[in-house]
Amino acid sequence: MKNLVVTEEIWKEGKMYTAYCPELDVVSCGTDIEEARSNLLEVIEIQLEESARLGTLKAFLEDAGYDLNTPQSTLQLDKQVIAFNQRTIPLGVF
Repeated sequence: MKNLVVTEEIWKEGKMYTAYCPELDVVSCGTDIEEARSNLLEVIEIQLEESARLGTLKAFLEDAGYDLNTPQSTLQLDKQVIAFNQRTIPLGVF
């Protein structure tokens, strides 16, 4: 069995928390951070299970950029999150 490394982005929108996995392009939400994380994991698991059931898991993961031919037990993209920042950019047109 192989493991899959994904990124988990979480942000607050109003009273809800949104959790996003950019590698698989899936999103979920919750009323707190832990619920958002738990819901995201559930969505990822459902996506992987359904893709496997439909026979499209290999294509889905390859489209996401994963190398399924690696002998390593952990699949991860050749990227590393360095930072997330908020920036203010002036809108001179308004």
